[in-house]
Amino acid sequence: MPEKPDKPNKLSSDLRGAKSLAVDAVTGVSGIVESLHQTIVSFAGLLGKSGTQRTQGLTGGVYKSINLITELVGSGLDVLLLQLDKVLADKTASTRKREAVLAAVNGVLGDHLHATNNPLQIPMQFRIDGKAFNQQTLNQAIEKADGKLLILVHGSCMNDLQWHRQDRDHGEALADELGYARLYLHYNSGLHISENGSKFADLLDELLSDTPENTKLTLLAHSMGGLVSRSACHYAEDSGYRWITQLDSIIFLGTPHHGAPLEKGVNLIDHILEINAYSKPFSRLLQIRSSGMTDLRYGNLLAHDWEQQNRFKLQGDQRTPLPLPKGVACYAIAATTDETGGKPVSDHLIGDGLVTVSSALGEHKNPALKLNIPQSNQWIGRKMDHWDLLNHSEVYAKLKGWLTAAG
Repeated sequence: MPEKPDKPNKLSSDLRGAKSLAVDAVTGVSGIVESLHQTIVSFAGLLGKSGTQRTQGLTGGVYKSINLITELVGSGLDVLLLQLDKVLADKTASTRKREAVLAAVNGVLGDHLHATNNPLQIPMQFRIDGKAFNQQTLNQAIEKADGKLLILVHGSCMNDLQWHRQDRDHGEALADELGYARLYLHYNSGLHISENGSKFADLLDELLSDTPENTKLTLLAHSMGGLVSRSACHYAEDSGYRWITQLDSIIFLGTPHHGAPLEKGVNLIDHILEINAYSKPFSRLLQIRSSGMTDLRYGNLLAHDWEQQNRFKLQGDQRTPLPLPKGVACYAIAATTDETGGKPVSDHLIGDGLVTVSSALGEHKNPALKLNIPQSNQWIGRKMDHWDLLNHSEVYAKLKGWLTAAG
């Protein structure tokens, strides 16, 4: 029987979440403007400190009214959005486009959504083709695959459905050609990498405790997904989880092992805005970005890499060196938009547009941070960007070759 639609006076979780997020945003922006106003009227000086108190008198009353009206309008949106709720309540509510939008919102604001218990937050779970998996069906697939299980872990601001790009899906192809059982991780990429890593470790422990004993695990991770996977391995070892002994290999696709230039650049701009009293309020706009995004500055994997730290402060690499898991075959694919060989300067400055080649290959001038992935387990795809790694035929050929050789 078809599911009964929600009652007419009840908003869908999507709309309620979006409304809540909009109210938070308007209130936050009014606070930024108020802070700037206070700085100007107090003549703080070009390099002086901005005002820390709320504006007083008539001006302060105006800002209080803005926040009050925002809250009232937020409450009133329920009535205005009822018609939209009816539209989103039908089958189109779970389209790939909606999933992509939710993934992007979680990537940018996921920690805020989690902290406020916003309905838009994405819970971590395993899925197949965008749907919750069935353990019995998975076990049958693993038995048929002689114990070979492939789990794919997506990157920042993405979801599990986006492994399917331009009619290609590495997971689906490897399952068809090499006989793997496949599963996809879906998670809120706006949370700290260590939070997702710890949860991923727990979920794998639950999952593999109910799978056949001969299960052999392979992780295929894109971008941030590689960092979440490495973090999960650490927490699995700490907890003594059995699955870490069943982990056979990890393949990293464009993973920023040592951080991404974009987040480092945003952090620098944030610092510059903080210097000037008149621009300081606007630095708060940049500080909307999530914990997951700021972890990408250097590739933080552990909780103590960010605990007791101001994540928006301009500072050096504070990471604890974390080697790759022992006894696990690790492979790394980097991409570069440059088509020439010989590791040109652009590889180290631009790479695939988001991650440099050296970061993707785990190379670092500090020996303690270098991942030491064997040269035979590295490959650079040229004239490719970060997203091409998800569907390029040459990337797939390399994946297939490595996994075939590994048996």
